[in-house]
Amino acid sequence: METFLMIVLVFASLVLIGSILMQSSNSSGLSGSIGGGAEQLFGKKKSRGYDAILSRITTVCAVLYVVLALVIVAVFN
Repeated sequence: METFLMIVLVFASLVLIGSILMQSSNSSGLSGSIGGGAEQLFGKKKSRGYDAILSRITTVCAVLYVVLALVIVAVFN
């Protein structure tokens, strides 16, 4: 059972890393953080498409990763 959970944890971490790396950047460097903060806060959000799917995958994998890590530590140690 521990081996299965570890394999699922590794798979979730790899998918999480891949989904984070494939997402488009929302910032424009240091100048965007100084002057463009309001645009990011009040700008339109992409609720559909490729970015939304990657965002959902990232969220699910992050939650799955944390839960599996806590279960593995709590049950097997």
